[in-house]
Parts: sequence; structure tokens; C-alpha cells
Amino acid sequence: MKFTRILVAGAALAAAAAFATVQAQEMKFFKIASGSAGGTYYPIAGLIANAVSNPPGSRPCDKRGSCGVPGLVAIAMSANGSVANVNSIQSGVVDSGFAQSDVTYWAYNGSGVFDGKEPLKKLRVLANLYPEHIHVVVRKDSPFKKVTDLKGKRIGIGLQASGAKVGAVLILEAHGMKENVDYQAEYLNSTQSIERMRDGQLEAMITVTGYPQAAIAELATTVGGRLLPIGAKEAAIVKEKAPFYYDEKVPAGVYEGIDTDTATLAVGAQWLVSADASDELIYDITKALWNKNTRKLLDKGHAKGKAIQMEKALDAVGIPMHPGAAKFYKEAGMKVPAN
Repeated sequence: MKFTRILVAGAALAAAAAFATVQAQEMKFFKIASGSAGGTYYPIAGLIANAVSNPPGSRPCDKRGSCGVPGLVAIAMSANGSVANVNSIQSGVVDSGFAQSDVTYWAYNGSGVFDGKEPLKKLRVLANLYPEHIHVVVRKDSPFKKVTDLKGKRIGIGLQASGAKVGAVLILEAHGMKENVDYQAEYLNSTQSIERMRDGQLEAMITVTGYPQAAIAELATTVGGRLLPIGAKEAAIVKEKAPFYYDEKVPAGVYEGIDTDTATLAVGAQWLVSADASDELIYDITKALWNKNTRKLLDKGHAKGKAIQMEKALDAVGIPMHPGAAKFYKEAGMKVPAN
């Protein structure tokens, strides 16, 4: 009986010591707004949240534990995408979020699709992550060969507050097609659009996303899908209006049954934070993002994770970087863009 009491007492003391250690380490929550289910933002945000988190009581990095920021719990949140995310960061609803580089620039400067609106001056860049490609998706058995064939048709162009919608409208306008005049716009996320395409209730979907995108892959493996190319003339119109876009392709084999390269445009996906975030916190998060253990998580966690490379972190940065992130990149010997 006495031995049992000693064991219990010892366990209680150990538990109390562990609790005291956890209590001594302040827990911080950090919200990352991403995109809707079926897209690429959400799973990538989940990977990054996992990489930069290190909750109180976690095993240390040097003991094969978490290499994130001590005491930090990052949370990947499903959201409506770029436009919604920049507004949420500005208002303080979230700590950070993903957005296209064009949307980021326009939001910060009150130009482009934000023309006439108050500039969102609290936006800061932590890192450019990976390229997002415009996908013009139709069913494999459809008669459509080029974007202009979609005139008068029902097209899913993304949620109202998404960067996908911004890109879709740019592409369609470059082909001489006005929203809800020359086509019927459906404001749906990728999963919803693909479901309707599969059921014959929608002729096409246009989105801006990193490939391979889950919803498009699902269409390709069920009823079959095709990607319509963007012509050089129309691409030039888009690039003149939105200089952050550049010529790219979706390679053959990315989606089942699509065996040729598809000419398209791409734009950078960026991780943004608020200017109100402390320099120390953002420095630590940036350091955790580019930790060698994070590299393993990104490479294995998602096909697009391999495209997230530190040497590309400063590409297409058109607004100020957060000072904490800038400090890390300067220490790494990288040239940080001037404000």
C-alpha cells in the first residue's frame, strides 16, 4: 500500500512539473486563411500550419520533435480565397492568409479590382510560395476547343471574393466576353463547379490554382476532362492589364487523360501577414517555414509543395515585406525588394 502511495505521489509530482512547464510557455494562436475545399490553398495551408507550429509541451526539434515556433499553434482556415483573405488580414479577423500577387498589389494600392476602395495598407508579404495556373476546364466529351466557344454558356468562375474569380473574369474579358452578358456566370468554388460539370449542369469552369488541383483531378478520373489553351493574343491582353501574370503551361500528364501541354498564364501565390504582427514572431515563423524539416513536409505532403522553394520566396513581391521576414531573408544573404 505504501509503495502504491509513493508511485501515485511521484506521478502527481511529475504531472505537476510538466503542467508547470507548459504553463510557463505562452501559447499563441496564428490563423492562416486559405481557400475552399477542393482547391490547393487549403491543403498547402495545412502543411505550413503544421510546419510552423510547436505547441507547449512538444518534443524539441533536436530530438526529432517539432521545429516550429515554440508555443505557436497555427490554424489553417478554409476561406473564400484571395480577395476575402486580404480584407480579413486588414480587418484583423485573421493573422495571415494566402493571396495571388496581383490581388495583393491591387489591394495594397487601391487599384485594379480594388479601384475606388480604401487601400489595404496593413498587408505585408512573408513569402511568395508557388505559381498558380489558370485552368479553363471542360468535359472531355464536350465540343469546345477554344475559350470563345464558351460564349453563351454556363461557366463556374469562382466565389465572389476569390482570386479565382478575378483571374476568370480577366481571361474571359480578354476573349471579348463580359460577365453575365456573353456568358452565364456561376459563383461557385471548384468542388461545386466540378460536381455540376459532371452532372451536365455547367459547361466549363475557370479557376486560378496550383496544379494538380484535387477537384479537376477528380473530374479527369471520372467523366474525363480537358483544358482549353489561352492564345498568345489574349494572353498579351491579360498581361498588359495585370503585369503579374506570365506565360506558362500545364504540363502533359498532370491530369489523367490530358496528354499534351496546355498554354496558359500563371501568377504567384503569396503568404501575407498583418503589419501589426510583431517582428520577432514573423521572423520566427519565416525561419520555421524554411527549416530543413519543413522541406520534408512540403515535398511529401502535396504535389505543389515541391514548388515552394526559398530561392523563389521574393519573386513577384509588389508590396512591402514584413520587417521580421525581411530580416530573415537578409541574414540568409538574399536581396529583399525595396518597399
